Amino acid sequence: MLYVAMLPIIDEQLNAKVRPAHLAYLDDLYKQGKVLSAGPFTDKKGGMVIYRAHSFEEAKALAEADPVIVEKARTLELREWNSLPFPLGE
Repeated sequence: MLYVAMLPIIDEQLNAKVRPAHLAYLDDLYKQGKVLSAGPFTDKKGGMVIYRAHSFEEAKALAEADPVIVEKARTLELREWNSLPFPLGE
């Protein structure tokens, strides 16, 4: 299953400090096949991560272990996501 984590920034200075650990954490999860994609929003007010996990609980544990969440630089909204198969109708 896929899960989308919305990560709005609540403390810009703390976020800048923790960002290298956040990126290293996501890179490690990507190499494990646990992160499908991630990136910042163009308004620079946060970002999004798409996790691949067996359950909501697993995805939540992964998202909550992210340094930007642990250090409270960002908030977390996690939702299960059904990706549509493309091309549609085939």
